[in-house]
Amino acid sequence: MGDLSDLYQQIIVEHNRSPRNFKKLPHATNAAEGSNPLCGDQLRVELQLDGDRIADIGFQGSGCAISQASASLLTGAVLGKTRSEAEALFREVHTMLTSATDAPVDAARLGKLAALAGVRRFPVRVKCASLSWHTLHAALQEGAEPVTTE
Repeated sequence: MGDLSDLYQQIIVEHNRSPRNFKKLPHATNAAEGSNPLCGDQLRVELQLDGDRIADIGFQGSGCAISQASASLLTGAVLGKTRSEAEALFREVHTMLTSATDAPVDAARLGKLAALAGVRRFPVRVKCASLSWHTLHAALQEGAEPVTTE
């Protein structure tokens, strides 16, 4: 877990300092809001769908380094994917985040997203990492209620 732990820290720091796709989409077709009251994270995920494919994605908001980095990683991971591919990735990441600390992680399959597995060592922070994923899930549902981690 040492290598993954180091990778976790490096990726979280990098994506918090320079978040990818931190932007407002002027022509968003789908959007959802999310909040994590325990940590104070506030997030909005916006999508521009082209048919069934995520043609563009952006997020805005504020919060801890983990929530911002997770949102940044999410946007890179789902851009260009279909709704069903994005939903499958949501389920896979959610399972990874809520699994036992020593559960294996398929880093080859998940790529940089595997770094989020390090959050499992801090159960209170799992909600920080999963907020953007639940908000994406809500945005894909169209018209869903705002997401809260409470």
